Amino acid sequence: MTSTLDVGDARLAYTDAGSGRPIVWLHGSGPGASGMSNFGGNLPAFEDYRNIVIDLPGWGQSPRPETEEPLIFHAAERVCRAMTALGIERAHLVGNSYGGAVAMRIAMRYPERVDRLVLMAPGGVLPADAPPWPIGLERLFAYMAAANPSREAMAEFVRLMVFDESLATEALIDERYESSLRAHPELPIPPNFGDLTPDLGLISASTLLVWGQEDQTVPLTWAPRILEGIPNAVLRVLPNCRHWVQYERAHEFNRIVREFLQGGTPAVPKG
Repeated sequence: MTSTLDVGDARLAYTDAGSGRPIVWLHGSGPGASGMSNFGGNLPAFEDYRNIVIDLPGWGQSPRPETEEPLIFHAAERVCRAMTALGIERAHLVGNSYGGAVAMRIAMRYPERVDRLVLMAPGGVLPADAPPWPIGLERLFAYMAAANPSREAMAEFVRLMVFDESLATEALIDERYESSLRAHPELPIPPNFGDLTPDLGLISASTLLVWGQEDQTVPLTWAPRILEGIPNAVLRVLPNCRHWVQYERAHEFNRIVREFLQGGTPAVPKG
């Protein structure tokens, strides 16, 4: 069940499920994205945790307040306020794409609030030669820029998110399309997400990077800059998988993440 939370200058929609040590789940920025659309299928595997699944400002059921601040920075502050309001001093953070960038920003600014950090193809750190953009980001920005985006444009976007296109079901496309029309973002294209590159070394939390080998949105070639920048990071690459790792490879993703959150190291550390 979705609830809403006042965080001062904004209201955030969120789902609070399970009990135990808290995990805050932070979704990506794709059209039609929301916390539960990204992670609802994963929560049963984490029912022994307290799962806080947030709709970031401007997505899902969370309205976007007026701000000139980079979106990653703005969202990170509101997530921290939400944690405080919910009585959570410290939590594991799990974020994909844009949500991974928000999680990194929190870990940089408020290290005392972060236990372990799981990042699936996170944004916020671009290679020196971007743009041009990968095709997944091209489609994402084109959809955001369209005055009246079509269902077929959504279908093309969703198919790019998965290696096995049979997972891009008609029901999933309909769900994302309808959600996108309710909360179509009014943003400059490309949006001002903000640059986290200079502060990667501030992340002290143990960090797991999970990447789809065939990701066409935040490609695997972008991973080394993050892996080398975060002092205590490991990388797990899943073959035959694109951007939606938690959806396309849910069983393996759940196992890897649970092992990591319980103190394991499921990949070989750099160095």
